Amino acid sequence: KKIKLYKIRKLDLHGNSLIEGNKKVKKFIIESSELGCKKILVVTGKGTRSKTYDNPYISNKLSKLRYSIPEFIKNDEVLNEKVQKVVEADIKDGGEGAIYIFLKKIKNL
Repeated sequence: KKIKLYKIRKLDLHGNSLIEGNKKVKKFIIESSELGCKKILVVTGKGTRSKTYDNPYISNKLSKLRYSIPEFIKNDEVLNEKVQKVVEADIKDGGEGAIYIFLKKIKNL
């Protein structure tokens, strides 16, 4: 067996729309699953931060990715087969602005 250095695959969705974000997440989950990853990190961003109130382009819509991605996975047949669970990331990995996605082991046919 090869020993993999513990490096978690990460996808950063900052600045993506809901549709783009979901598309990227789907591709990322499928790739990660094929690579045999057990756990991946998706950084969604927290949405509005106090510093950005004066910036009309950064809105609380960003935080919607955080909530829509678990829903998107749940409602996608392909992803549902690959994903075991979705949980909020540790503070060091982004806390509320990120999620861990635990992948199911691929059954070798």
